Formats: sequence, C-alpha cells, structure tokens
Amino acid sequence: MATAVQKIILAPARAVPFNRLVLSQANVRRVKAGASIEELAESIARRGLIQSLHVRPVLDGEGGETGMYEVPAGGRRYRALELLVQQKRLNRNSPIPCIVSDPAGGILIEEISLAENVERAPLHPLDQFRAFQALREKGMTEEAVAAAFFVPVNVVKQRLRLAAVTVALLDVYAADGMTLEQLMAFTITEDHGRQEQVWEAVRNAPWREPYQIRRMLTEKTAAATNKRALFVGIEAYEEAGGAVLRDLFQSDGGGWLQDVALLDRLANEKLKVAAESVVAEGWKWIEVALDFPYGHEHGLRRLVGESEAITDEEQATMDALTTEQERLIAEHEEEELPETVDDRLGEIEAALAELGDRPLRYDPAEIRRAGAFVGIGHDGRLQVQRGYVRPEDEASIADEPDGGEATEEAGQNLDRDPSAARPAVQRAVITISGTPATPEPESEEEGGIRPLSDRLMAELTAHRTLALREAVGNNPQVALTALLHKLVSDTFRYRSGQSCLDASVREVQFGLHGGELNDNASGRAVGERHAAWGQEMPQDDEALWDWLAGLDEASRMALLAHCVSFGVNALYEKPDPYGSHVVSEHGLRQRLAQANRLARATGLDMVAAGWKPTVGNYFGRVTKTRILEAVREGAGERAGQLIAHLKKGEMAREAERLLAETGWLPEPLRLITRDGEAGGSDGPVPDMDVLEEADALPAFLAVDVDTREDDPLGEARSIAAE
Repeated sequence: MATAVQKIILAPARAVPFNRLVLSQANVRRVKAGASIEELAESIARRGLIQSLHVRPVLDGEGGETGMYEVPAGGRRYRALELLVQQKRLNRNSPIPCIVSDPAGGILIEEISLAENVERAPLHPLDQFRAFQALREKGMTEEAVAAAFFVPVNVVKQRLRLAAVTVALLDVYAADGMTLEQLMAFTITEDHGRQEQVWEAVRNAPWREPYQIRRMLTEKTAAATNKRALFVGIEAYEEAGGAVLRDLFQSDGGGWLQDVALLDRLANEKLKVAAESVVAEGWKWIEVALDFPYGHEHGLRRLVGESEAITDEEQATMDALTTEQERLIAEHEEEELPETVDDRLGEIEAALAELGDRPLRYDPAEIRRAGAFVGIGHDGRLQVQRGYVRPEDEASIADEPDGGEATEEAGQNLDRDPSAARPAVQRAVITISGTPATPEPESEEEGGIRPLSDRLMAELTAHRTLALREAVGNNPQVALTALLHKLVSDTFRYRSGQSCLDASVREVQFGLHGGELNDNASGRAVGERHAAWGQEMPQDDEALWDWLAGLDEASRMALLAHCVSFGVNALYEKPDPYGSHVVSEHGLRQRLAQANRLARATGLDMVAAGWKPTVGNYFGRVTKTRILEAVREGAGERAGQLIAHLKKGEMAREAERLLAETGWLPEPLRLITRDGEAGGSDGPVPDMDVLEEADALPAFLAVDVDTREDDPLGEARSIAAE
C-alpha cells in the first residue's frame, strides 16, 4: 500500500499592529548594504509594503504568547516603517502584513533570518535596464523614473541607453558572453547593424577591451577635438543637420561627429570664405586645403616681409596686459595658482602672443607673383601662410608690359598709403584641394585627346579588378599559377618572412571607387560564392584543418582559386614620384602589366562580365571629344555626326543609347594582347540595321541647337572629372 505524501502547511498571514512588533536580535544582517533606510521608507510610502514581514510570537517564561512579535526576517523593512512612524506619516498602531511562524516548529530563528537573506536572488542588471525601458514606454518620463527609484536622471539615461543596444548583443550579455563594460562601449552608437558587425569582429579575438570596441565604432567619425570640428564649431555642424555620438558612461571630449562628409563640406566652405578675404591682398594664387601634406612649401621661395609697426593703442594694451600678468604672478608666487587665476594668465599669454604676431608687408611687385596657403592649424584656428613664389612665376615683373613703371608707381604709392600695396586688377586663382574653386569653361582638346582623369581611371580599373577577381575565382589552374608565381618570387628574390611558410592573400579594398560596384554582377557572384564557402567551414581551427584535408581535389582547387582571387589588384592609382606611401611609377606599370597577363589567361571579357558605358560611369565624366570618339568607334562615323551638335548632357545620354549593345569598351577595360595592343571585345557585334535605326535621334534632340531651351539637368551631369 502506497504511503501518502505528507502535505506542507504554510504559516498564516496576519495583520499585526506596528506597536506590537520588535526587531529580533537574532537577525543575521549586521552590515549595511543596498538602498538606505530613508530610500526604502520613501519606496514604502510610494508603493506600499511589497513584501510582508516574517515574525514569530514572543513567549514568556512559561511558553505563553505575550502579544508581541519579533521580526527575524525583514529588519530593514521594519526600520523603514519605524522611520515613517517617527515622521508621523504612519500611525503607531497601523496594521502591518506579517507571516507568523510557529515558535515550536523546531526551526531556529537564526536559520529563518539567514535563509531570507541568502536565498534572495539579485536582479540581473539587464532586467533592470528593460524594466526602466518598459516604464519609459508606458509614459513615465526619465525624471519621474529617477524620482521613483531615488537615482540621478543621468543613471536612468544610462540604463535606457543600455536597453537600446541590439537584442543580439543583449542576449550575449544575458548569457555572460560579454561584460557590462563591453556592453556599455556599444552604446556609443544607435546603429544596431554596426554594433553587431563590430561584435562579430572582436568576439573571437584575444582583445575585446571596451576602449577597442569604442575605437572601432567611431573609426568612421571625427572627434569633437578634431581640428576640423574645432574650426567649424559643433553648433554650426548640428545646425546643418549633423549628428553627434555621445558616450554616457565615459568622458568623451565632446563626442564624435558622425557625418564626416558634412563636416568636410562645412570646413571647406568656411575656408573658401576666408580665402576670399586673402584674395583682396592681391596674391596671384590661393591654395586652400583641410590638410596640407608635410613639406608642401618645399621648392617654393619664401618672401621676406616687413612687420607692421605697433600702434599706440596696441602698445598700451600690451603694457596693461604685461602689468596684470606680473601682478598675478607676484600675488601667488608662494602658493598654487587658483583655477581662475590660471585661466586668466592663459588668456593674457594668448592675447600677448596675438598682438606680438604682427602682419607682414610685402613688396607689391612680389605680391603679384606670389601666393598663399589657407588651411586649418592644429588648434582648429584659421592658418594663412603668405608669400610663396613658385618656380614658374620667378620671371621678373619688369619683363611684363609696363612692368617696371607699374612697380615703380606701386612703390611710390606704398610710401604714401600702405593700402596701395594691394593691386587693384589682379584676381587670385583660388584652388581647393587641387581643384579650382570656380571651374573653367570646358574646352575641347587641341592637338589630340587628353589622358583620362586619375579618378576615372581608378574607378574603371576597379570594375576590371572585380571582374578579374570573379574570373580568377572560377579558374583554379590560373589561380594556382598566380599563387606559385608569388611564392617563387618571394623565395628566390627576397627571402622574406621568418616562418617556414609565409604566403598570404590580403584582400584589396576598393575604397570610394564607384558606388555601383555594390550592384556589379561580378561582385554579386563573388559575394555569393564567399557566403557559400563560409557556411560549410567549421569555426574551430583544428576542425577546419581536418575539413580542408578531407575535401576532394576539385573542391580544394576551387577554394584555393576563390581565396587567391581576393588578392587581385588591377587598380590604377596616381603614382607617387617619390615612392613614399603609394605605388611608384614602376610599381604601377608592373601591376597593370601583370593584370593584363591575368586577363589574357582567364579570357576576361568585360562585356560578358556585365559592364556597359553609361552617363554615370563614363560619358558624364569625360569631354565631348572623347564621347564622339567612343561613338565613332562603337557605332560608326554617321552616328558621331548625328550627335556632334548636341550639348554635353544630351550627347552623353545619346552615346549611352547608341553604344548600349555594341560591346564598346574604354581603353582601360580592353583586353591587352601580348604585343601591347588593345584587342576587341568578344561581346555581341551589333547588327548594321540596328545601328541604322539607333542613329535616328528622337525628335526633341534632332532640332537645331539654337532653337532648344537649355537643359540644366544635362549641364549638371556633364561636369567632367578631368
């Protein structure tokens, strides 16, 4: 016969008047921890007693109940209630919800007190973050939440920011996969995609320090202490619509400016305004840049100027500042300088330095041949470097028509009026980062065709590099040959590396070359193949070795080809004649020659790879002469004659239409034969009847150019990069 399970009988709950309760001396809690008694009392006054007291009857000497109850579990709550009674906010005989245990139950009173404190599970921080978030979503303000839980408002803002981190990272934190400090680092940005991207980059790395996470999250931003930000000003940046990232958990020096392109534009605009004021001084040229490279003035002659005399008013100001400076130093000579005094001394030093930096006066004849650099100093202040003469401007002014007379007259005027040193006729050419501030009218090439611009060459070869990557990735034998070529070159020529095998493939990044690369057919194919391999590979290093060893030969060769393809670099870069930080002339020639060899070996056809000339990727970036040359090559002489009278924008659009199915390619994308000649594309050859039909322009384009209204959109599209 089965034995019946004995049922548990719980102690009853009872309302006991507060003046019948006494604090048990058997309570194990001795050290203060958690919220203060005052804060707990305010919580009870706001929310009531959330948890009942555990009490036990006080017995007399004969074991009878005295009507009093001692509190072994809930001592802090009792103290908080006692404080409310003392403040006359609670009556002394107010009923208090209590759990009354049997004193004869055989459980020591110390055991009850210890169990009540030890078995209590603390709230996980993430639960608190989410609870604050729930209160906020239900209408409580941040100030109301802070008041309800007796914490500063900034603490509530921090908790809400933590709760706003992407759910994927919160789950990792809940599973103890990251520390609270690491989670705090991710709050610096609200971009969940970027948060997850950075975590994937650091999750298996030996370094996952919070400062490294912050650095990765802000690598595409500009710190508020950056000289461009200091020059523009945070307020001006925000008024223009820029966003600022702030760190609620650490001092961030003003934060990080998220829109770097906007910051650069505002800085350039402000520099251009400053350059206009320098133009009035009569310089021949003004070069404007956010950052000038080291040694930008090398090879230029620096003019020697004469400092302007200090006026009586300026001298009086300098004397007053010097007297104040000496007085402050003497008054605090034997003590540490107070902060206000230290700040004032700094202001005096800056003012004296500014007054001492006297403007220079130059010979007006020299000003006519010299220029100035306008940029930003390291402290964010405007920096103007005047008086530099380029070698090509060294010709004597006297050799110019009426040069000697103009110089002599200017010198006489300078003696009478210093402002006469500024020429009234010459207008300086302002150049911003190497580009004239006011573009010159488009001029057709004379005596031949100018080379393509460096930027266009870079973008065109970026397309070719991506197509080569796809071609090499589909040709394991060529990939193996390329890899062996690299290894043999290293082994027999350079003896580089300390390991027994030092062969690697470093993925070549495309930077800003052509936004349409994201939709490129070759790029999509590479990405899909990369994702397919990634899904099959184990993450563990030992397991990965075994997996590679177990692949069949065809799979091993295909994977090798895929990996080698990521190192393909057929990019054109503007060569550095000094060979310092970018490719040299020799290195560029060697790179492009080897890229041609790879293209021949893989049979690369850019037409088959999906590239077509459009207004955006070619015709809108070159001059009319090049457009006509392309149309004549791809669609015939008659097609070129039909569009020769059009404006630039219309001509570019018609060229796109005429050459859409011809397989025409610009020279950088053509297959180069061994003898150095550009071979034709293997793409589709257009039918002559189709070309004849394509030659007929739409009616609105066939009218005479003088009878058409200007097309502002077409003009906007026709700005060439050359």
